[in-house]
Amino acid sequence: MTNNEYVSNEIIDESKIESHYSNGIATLTLNQPKSRNALSSNLISSLQIELNRIAENQNIQVVVIAAKGPAFCSGHDLKELRSLSNPDDIKELMSQCSNLMLSITCLPQPVIAKVHATATAAGCQLVASCDLAIASDTASFATPGVKIGLFCSTPMVALSRCIASKHAMQMLLTGDPIDAETAWRFGLVNEVVSIENLDKTVATYAEKLCSTPTRVVSIGKEAYYKQRELDLKSAYELTSEVMVQNLLMKESDEGISAFLHKKSPRWLSNN
Repeated sequence: MTNNEYVSNEIIDESKIESHYSNGIATLTLNQPKSRNALSSNLISSLQIELNRIAENQNIQVVVIAAKGPAFCSGHDLKELRSLSNPDDIKELMSQCSNLMLSITCLPQPVIAKVHATATAAGCQLVASCDLAIASDTASFATPGVKIGLFCSTPMVALSRCIASKHAMQMLLTGDPIDAETAWRFGLVNEVVSIENLDKTVATYAEKLCSTPTRVVSIGKEAYYKQRELDLKSAYELTSEVMVQNLLMKESDEGISAFLHKKSPRWLSNN
C-alpha cells in the first residue's frame, strides 16, 4: 500500500457515507440528503466504522466530515426515535451516538467539520465535537429540541464544552437557530466563508495540518482534551509529562535543529 492509498476489505454502504482518501486527507461525506443526513442508527454505524478504520491508519493525517444535500445534519432521526418504546433500545441508540462523538475526540487525527448548510440538534453536536469547523455563510446552527418537548441533553455535552455557558444556554433554552456569523462569534466555528470558497478553505486547513508532524499533533490533541477536564495543578502535571515525552521524540530534535539552522524541517513520520 502506498502512502496515498487506502485499502479496506470491508464494504461500506456508500448510500450512507462517501469516503475519499488522498494525500493524507480522509473526507467522509454524509450522503442521506432525503433525510437531511439524520443520524439514524445505520448512519451512525457507517460513520463509526470509517472512524475506527482511520484511527488505525497511519497514512491518514487529517479527517474532514462533510455532507450532501440541503442540510449538513438534522440530528437524530425522529421517526426512528418514535419507533423505539423499550427504554433499553433508546439508551442503546443514545450510547451509540455518544460513542461516535467520543470517537471524534479520541481520534489521533484532527477532524474538521465542513458545514455547508443547517446543523441542528445532534448535527450541531457533531460540529461541536470536531476539532475545527469551517462554515459557509449559508449555514445555520440550532439545538431546537425544547420546541418539540425533547431537550437537547446529549448535544448539550459537546456544545457546552465548545462555547461559553450563556451562549450555550441561549441556544438550548430558546431552540432558536443562529446564523454562521453568530456561530463564529460564539466560538462554534473557526471561520465563515462564502459557499463558493468553502471547499478551498477547508482544503487549505487540511493541507496545513498535513504539513505538521503527525505524532506530535496526535499527542497534542490527546493532551488538550485530557487537560481540559482536570484542575489547574493536575493539568500542568499532565502537560509537563507530555512535554517531556515530546522533547524526547525525533520530531522535536528535527524541528528545533531546523529552526536553529534556519531551514525547513523534514518530518519523518509524515506521508
